[in-house]
Amino acid sequence: MRWPGFQLSLSLLAVLLALVGCSSLIFAPRDSAVGNAHPGLDGQRSLERLPVAGVLNSSTGCALHYRLYRPAVTGSAAQASIRGILGHGFLRSQQRMAGLAETIAAAGIPVATLDFCNMRFWDGGHLQNGLDMIALARHLDGVQPVIYVGFSAGALAALVAARNDPHALGVVTLDLVDTQGIGERAARDLDKPLIGLAGEPGACNAKDNARAVFAASSRARLMRIEDAGHCDFEAPTDALCELVCADPDQADASRTAELRASIRHQTLAAILTLIPPSAIGPSPRTASAATRG
Repeated sequence: MRWPGFQLSLSLLAVLLALVGCSSLIFAPRDSAVGNAHPGLDGQRSLERLPVAGVLNSSTGCALHYRLYRPAVTGSAAQASIRGILGHGFLRSQQRMAGLAETIAAAGIPVATLDFCNMRFWDGGHLQNGLDMIALARHLDGVQPVIYVGFSAGALAALVAARNDPHALGVVTLDLVDTQGIGERAARDLDKPLIGLAGEPGACNAKDNARAVFAASSRARLMRIEDAGHCDFEAPTDALCELVCADPDQADASRTAELRASIRHQTLAAILTLIPPSAIGPSPRTASAATRG
């Protein structure tokens, strides 16, 4: 039996989550703007350049809008041939992953974000979202190596994609949320690395229910980000997400900014560990110094 108050709370949370999804299309980003580059791990900053927008049809017939972030300078031709595909959270949009995409591109790795067109208020469409990520990777690069990255429900889709794409080098998840055991099954059958960053348990990450996912794979590695709330893994996030998810670090603005920057760079570091050593060339600064010498 469900108490009326409990049903009311669920209904209110559902409405708020729907508004959070819509807000990503309405409110301007707080942490960064599309096209502003973030420094890479070595402190370098790529030239500012706007992402290239495109549209691809999902196998279900809906339109997948995507943005491709291309680095102005790459470490090596081999590294530039590796693509990242980055998925957003439940009822959110690719705009909420723009800052992370810029960080990845600034390090010399092309990356694409997309809007999941099969995600609905009543159905996350997680399996199809994973297939759509694979379709986007094929659309952009054919059979080039790819690393799948995602936040929350997008992390679940990224895991599904890595499980089903033989050209995937691995997957990086950000505060993954599992549902119906999809992630646990995918992790159990995954034959490549799974790296996860996770925050504090809370309502929006289903009380950290992804623990079972990482326990299911011998190739999984989970890194805890102390004091991080669910919305800290978006870049940029918004006030409504923070309200719904009750992020634990909101009281200290400087700590929040530092934490979110750290998450972006730890995500980049995780991605770099999935790239074969032969594909990581010297940084532009190192290469130019060698040329002068």
